[in-house]
Amino acid sequence: MSAYPPSGVGPLAGLKVFEISAFVAAPLGGMTLAQLGADVVRIDPLGGAADRGRWPLAPSGTSLYWAGLNKGKESLTVDFASASGREVVHQLVRSAPTGSAVVLTNAVGRDWLSYELLQALQPDLIHVQVQGASDGSPAVDYTVNAAMGFPLVTGPQTLADPVNHVLPAWDIACGLYAAIGVTAAHVKRLRSGAGERVTVALADVALATAGNLGFLAEAQVNGTQRRRIGNYLYGGFARDFVCSDGARVMVVALTPRHWRDLIVLTEMQAPVKALEQSLGVDFSREEDRFEYREVLAGLFERWFSSLPEKEVLRRLTPTALLWSRYRTFAQAVGDLQEQPNPLMSVIDQPGVGEHLAPGSPVRLHSTPDEARPAPVLGGDGAEILARDLALSGHEIGRLVDAGVVGIPGWKNHSQLLARERAF
Repeated sequence: MSAYPPSGVGPLAGLKVFEISAFVAAPLGGMTLAQLGADVVRIDPLGGAADRGRWPLAPSGTSLYWAGLNKGKESLTVDFASASGREVVHQLVRSAPTGSAVVLTNAVGRDWLSYELLQALQPDLIHVQVQGASDGSPAVDYTVNAAMGFPLVTGPQTLADPVNHVLPAWDIACGLYAAIGVTAAHVKRLRSGAGERVTVALADVALATAGNLGFLAEAQVNGTQRRRIGNYLYGGFARDFVCSDGARVMVVALTPRHWRDLIVLTEMQAPVKALEQSLGVDFSREEDRFEYREVLAGLFERWFSSLPEKEVLRRLTPTALLWSRYRTFAQAVGDLQEQPNPLMSVIDQPGVGEHLAPGSPVRLHSTPDEARPAPVLGGDGAEILARDLALSGHEIGRLVDAGVVGIPGWKNHSQLLARERAF
């Protein structure tokens, strides 16, 4: 059972979201809505969906991944394979107050979750379908990423093999687009009273991003194939540098002021000026800095390699340059413990224990925001069925006994009856 039931505060308070999902995109969309005040019920098959035990795991075997993407939700488990289980889901959708119902799912090809069927139960329903490709065919972040070309421009210049990014960028963007789709459809519903059917495909998100950032137009209009450039910045000057103690620092000089500060910091005014004169270029121009990036980096490398990280960071601090030392995840946690970030709060997650967890990075300063733990799988089943469907303890007990719903730790009818007074 969730220790933190929906609070009823936030800009999306009153929105009733039924999420049938797995993995990253749809769960992230649901969590984003929960963080903005929506009442989100994640409905899983008995025993959990395919992401229930996905790595990384806590020592107890609890999935840190699952817990991280389901914070602030309630959980109900239902036998999707049975007509009785599917009917429970349909009753929940039907029971939502007018103007509140949302179904968010990445389950494709299930007629009982289709917009047409559910809209007949709830006429003003907002139905959001997250899918792999726009034609409904399957795709995941890694396959979409491979198809878009990004792995072939990622990594060292001398590498011929593709490099997959460890960050599931398209899943993340897709989940956030799904949440935006819900909020846009909800605004429309508030104005017109009409629901909406929304689809967002992972492959389309990647395609749109590649188009929006100019990758596709560059290939089509210029007829060029972008090359790998390692850790340099395409079209400007930025790179990682190694300090005398082996630590690495990323330094970015985007603007003329950044560039001037980098030259002064490294005491390279004279060599850079001489290089400009000999090459007939102007390094205040981004394109010239990019063209001769390797020569320039060679000048700056000596300065960075002569000083330990601590001294490099001390000297970088008063400049306008954009920079960061490279950190491991463990170092990032250590820094958060020493210098707290208001985004993070300590939660006590069942199966995990106390740890730092983020709230919503979208901060509405009129609304308190604090991370809430993810539910125990199925742990809110009795409360949801009693509250939303007005089922008695006897009725819930019969569903449990019949294997239609699952409630952890409650083996039989009598245990449910003992809790009936709480409903």
